[in-house]
Order: sequence, then C-alpha cells, then structure tokens
Amino acid sequence: MAKAVRIHATGGPEQMQWEEVDVGEPADGEIRIRHTAVGLNFIDVYFRSGAYPAPSLPFTPGLEAAGVVEAIGNGVTELAPGDRVAYASPPLGAYAEARLFPADRAIRIPAGVDDKTAAAMMLKGMTAQYLLRSAYRVGSGETILFHAAAGGVGFIACQWAKHLGVTVIGTVSSEEKAALAKSHGCDYPIIYTEHDFVEKVKEITDGKGVSVVYDSVGADTFMHSLDCLRPLGTMVSFGQSSGKVEPLDIGVLSAKGSLFLTRPTLMTYTAQRADLVNMANELFDVVANRHVVIEVKQSYALGDAIQAHRDLEGRKTVGSTVLIP
Repeated sequence: MAKAVRIHATGGPEQMQWEEVDVGEPADGEIRIRHTAVGLNFIDVYFRSGAYPAPSLPFTPGLEAAGVVEAIGNGVTELAPGDRVAYASPPLGAYAEARLFPADRAIRIPAGVDDKTAAAMMLKGMTAQYLLRSAYRVGSGETILFHAAAGGVGFIACQWAKHLGVTVIGTVSSEEKAALAKSHGCDYPIIYTEHDFVEKVKEITDGKGVSVVYDSVGADTFMHSLDCLRPLGTMVSFGQSSGKVEPLDIGVLSAKGSLFLTRPTLMTYTAQRADLVNMANELFDVVANRHVVIEVKQSYALGDAIQAHRDLEGRKTVGSTVLIP
C-alpha cells in the first residue's frame, strides 16, 4: 500500500485528505513509479477547487513529479526498472507516494539533474518553452510583458527570454519579488500593487507597447493586458489565478490594434510523443547550459499539501515548490 492525497469533494485546501491507496501492477504500456518529488502548480488548485473538472470523484491531484520506475507493463521498451523519470502530463495523480502512469508520457531524467529539480522544472519549464517558442515565438530585440514574473513559470520564462535577447517587463506584488524577478532576467519588474502596470509599460516602451503579453492571472489583468500591446501584438492567456476571464466581444481586438489572442494549454502542445520529447530536450538543454537555473524555493511534505496550497493561493511562495513523499 502507498499513501496519496485524495479529494472526495471539490473546494478549499481542507478537502485534501491523506489516505492509503492500492497502486497495483502496471497494465500494457504503463509503468509504476515510486515518487521522490512532486511539483506544486496552480493548475492543481484549479482541479481541487473545481474550476477545472476532474474526470471523476474521488481523485488524486497533481500533474508533475519525478521518481524511479519500479515495474513496467507489456510493450514498454524505452524505460526499465531503476530508471529515473519525470513527467508533466495527465492523467491526474501525482500527489502520491507511488502510482501507475503511461510510459509514453514519461521522460528519462538526464544525468546531472536531481529529482527535486526535475519535479520542479517539467510542467513550468515546458510551459515556458511552448509560450516562448511556439504560442508566440519571441525574437531578439523584442520587448514582452510577463505577469507573475516571480512565480514558478515566470522565473524560468524570464531567464529563457533574456537568453534569447528579449527585453522583459514583468509584474510582481512586492519589493522582495521585484528583486527576485530582476535577478532572474526581468529587466523591468513592476510592482502592480503600487503602480498602474499599463502606464509603466507605455513609459518603458516609449508608448509603443509590447509584442506579446503572457498572462496567467486572468480576470484581474486581462483587459489591461490588451492595452499594453502594440498594434498586431499577441495576447497569450494561459491561466486564471485571479478568476475566469469574462466573455469577450472580439471587436475589442480590432479596436485595440488588430490584436491576436490565444488561450493555449501545455497538454495540447505535448499531445504527440515526438513533440513532448523535443520540448523536454530543449528544456534540459537550456538548464544543462545554465541559461536557465531551476531553483526550488520551498519544500513541503506531501502529507502537508493543505498548507502548501494555502501558501500558494496566498501568494506566499516564490519560484518553484516541491512536495516530498
């Protein structure tokens, strides 16, 4: 038997319960993983609260973890027992000491990357990869706005964008987070609790606006983010930590400069095995070459997931956080 976080009814952090579960043996195409570290992400909050519907109740949350392969099912040829692997993919179930998982969704961890780093980098790092390289492919000399620049995705994206020759403007909630964001590649951190970020963006860009806004905040920032874009700019809305964005009259996009809008998800970009592997390899490459440094800023016991979620929602965390089984 193993223990896992189980949610029997959606709602607040207190809905998470630490229970024994029967893991079983891997079926065809599956592996059994003994987790060593689990990534904490805001998408976990969405599923826990019911903002994103889970396939069924009860369920174990979590989409990101690292660990060791304990057993393999029939047809699994790329992995073997003893391999260190990481993933950032459905199905839900990462908040567990051990689990069954589709082998084609797991990536072998390269030598030189420890398990905590791997668990902290897969979902956030591949999110940064598709945001910067696919959803809108940034180029040297461009200026971008990245909300929550001191968050887990923000830390990685700011460093990566800086490596690509991009000028990065970011929003943060405090002086402390501004300093952290600046040390991770954000050229112009804006403390949104003290300044109107639209005015600051216009000031920084001499009134031109930015090429792209990456917005995971949602309701509180969405319309203002559009005002930060140059004509023909792109709005990449990839989250809703402050709440769901209201329905939009698409005429707003033409009125504000023939803007482009996309609402992407990582799971679409990694749906094909070849794309998943290529994205992970590009992430491992920028980390191995230290263009992007992954820092685990907080660790909690997996059984303390309730407190971890409270701190995450209370904006008390910075950078990446892992849960340790």
